[in-house]
Amino acid sequence: MSVCIKDQIQNLNIVIGCTVGCPYCYARNNVNRWHMIDDFAKPEFFPSKLRLMEKQKPQNFLLTGMSDLAVWKREWLDQVFTKIADNPQHQFLFLSKRPDLMDIDTDLENAWFGVTVTRRSELWRIDALRENVRARHYHVTFEPLFDDPGEGELRGIGWIVVGTMTGVQSKKIHTEPAWAYSLTGQAHALDIPVFMKEDLVPIIGEENMVQEMPEEFNIVLGEQKKWHK
Repeated sequence: MSVCIKDQIQNLNIVIGCTVGCPYCYARNNVNRWHMIDDFAKPEFFPSKLRLMEKQKPQNFLLTGMSDLAVWKREWLDQVFTKIADNPQHQFLFLSKRPDLMDIDTDLENAWFGVTVTRRSELWRIDALRENVRARHYHVTFEPLFDDPGEGELRGIGWIVVGTMTGVQSKKIHTEPAWAYSLTGQAHALDIPVFMKEDLVPIIGEENMVQEMPEEFNIVLGEQKKWHK
């Protein structure tokens, strides 16, 4: 039985808002619906949430579920990086669609920097990530897949996630099973774990799902289970 990625990785929205302007942005819709901030195009930092990073129970945290790392101010990033360094029990993930706008140097052991790729014309983001973010861990999310991404340069990437469009717009998007299989094959050839999101089940079938996590994330999930004993 496939698992939901939200059960493996928790959202911690330290920053809310984004200027990238993707037409399919679920975060903007949720922010507007629930009136989280006045203007989604003007990102806001919530330093009071930094204390949530101090939880002793290990967690895998996504910190950009409602933002894009490229729009974070330097002072926000500095505060978050300090908390990450002080809390090695967790793993922290960041995502961006504009790695060309970033310039980050970090040796944090528990921070993962990634890009979103939705089509072949966006494969440049992977190279831009490695060039503009000098870090220990990289990941790529191929979601939602709008076309066949083809062959990507995945060397040095530690994890990939594959998914399709969800919600009302899913009726307009058709993701081919072959695209997911191709990405999985490319990643596995380099010993990169692959996680197919649960929204792919109707497309490729439960029996064909691949849901692998990096070992660092699995360690966190294993420690979580001990807290329930």
